[in-house]
Amino acid sequence: MKVKLTFTEPILGTASANPDIHEEFIASNAPDAKSRKDEVEALGVDEVVDKSTTIFPKLDGKPFLYDYQIKGFFKDACSMLARVTDTESKKIKAYKKVIDGTIFVGPRKITITLPDGAKIGRCQRPLRGQTAQGERIALANSEECPAGSTIEFEITTLNKANEKLVVEWLNYGKLRGIGQWRNSGKGRFEWENA
Repeated sequence: MKVKLTFTEPILGTASANPDIHEEFIASNAPDAKSRKDEVEALGVDEVVDKSTTIFPKLDGKPFLYDYQIKGFFKDACSMLARVTDTESKKIKAYKKVIDGTIFVGPRKITITLPDGAKIGRCQRPLRGQTAQGERIALANSEECPAGSTIEFEITTLNKANEKLVVEWLNYGKLRGIGQWRNSGKGRFEWENA
């Protein structure tokens, strides 16, 4: 399947702008040293002033999503839709293994195309958490690609029957999106065949 997603709400960056955090906690999960180095370099961390901000990695100055972020969305969508009667997702067993081993997304780096004249913005929001010392509030700051931004990519399913699942998950994107703060509606999208 070749698909195009059009974001109906802004999408937030998820990569840490702090090179140490990214190197130690995120990129260390890369399968090999070469891909780890590529992921760290794609962040362009030298250009980022605020190390507490989450950003988009950049390819030739353009923001992008990694293929695994789409697969992560599929896992999240399947997990939620498995709780709904009469869905394809309710029927699947060991969904994470199915998604990891039989459903593939490409290319590795999926460029985000901004609407004409649009620029990457910022989204600041409070984060609340309950701790042993009581409620704590902090500020979160993320890069934000505006509504109307698009991405295009391919989905390969080794089992033809899983195409119904993929369509169900893509349809779910208009309710719950990709990226940070998706519970608030960020990263929602509509999709079409490309």
